[in-house]
Amino acid sequence: MTVTLHVCTTCKAAEAVADGEPLLGARLHAALLAGEVPEGLRIVGVACLSACNSGAAVALSAPGRWSYVYGRLTEADAPDILLGAAAYLDAPDGIVPWRARPAIFRKQSLARIPPLEITNV
Repeated sequence: MTVTLHVCTTCKAAEAVADGEPLLGARLHAALLAGEVPEGLRIVGVACLSACNSGAAVALSAPGRWSYVYGRLTEADAPDILLGAAAYLDAPDGIVPWRARPAIFRKQSLARIPPLEITNV
């Protein structure tokens, strides 16, 4: 099953950015793509995760699993984000045991969202 890591590429985290310079979220996205991406992880840049006061932000999700939104991230966090995504890949319900999560996933979680239940129509 494929897990998606959405990365807000428009996050600035109140950074003053000169014209033409990449935003914090775009730098985080590039750092994640340049890292050791686990098999089964799809990294997707998105225009906004509405976590502007807590940017840069990412969201982990997969069908039938709990989803998570994490914030206050930088490109220096890319290796830990990829480790956390690998742990999420191994968790059938998306719930990674507390001690198995990287510190940034324990301390910088913004939201945990239950799996979407699809009912027969």
